[in-house]
Amino acid sequence: MVVVAPKGDLDAGTSQVLAETLETVIGAEESCRGIVLDFSEVASCDSRCIGVLLASYRYARDRGIGLVVASSQGMVRRLLMIAGIDQVIALEEDVARAVAGMRAAEAPR
Repeated sequence: MVVVAPKGDLDAGTSQVLAETLETVIGAEESCRGIVLDFSEVASCDSRCIGVLLASYRYARDRGIGLVVASSQGMVRRLLMIAGIDQVIALEEDVARAVAGMRAAEAPR
C-alpha cells in the first residue's frame, strides 16, 4: 500500500505534479496493490485535479492497482462528491479507513 499526500491547492499549476507522481508510483510499483491519496491537507482542487484523479484511477485499474481518496476536508470532499468522483473512485473519511477498505477488498473470500 502506498500513500500519496499532496498539500495545498491542486490547480492547473500543481495538478501536473500530482499526475507525474501518481504515474511514477503506478508504473514503478509492480508489487503495489493499492494507492491511497491522502487529501487531508489539500485546501482546494479544480477541474484539472479531477481530471488527474480520473486518469490516474483508470491507469491504476488497468494494472490491477486499487486507488482510494481519503478526504475529510469539507469543501474538498463536497467538490469531489458534486463532481461524482465518489461514483467512480472510493472516497473515504481518512487514511485508516481507506487502507482498511482496500485490505478488506484484497482479502480472499
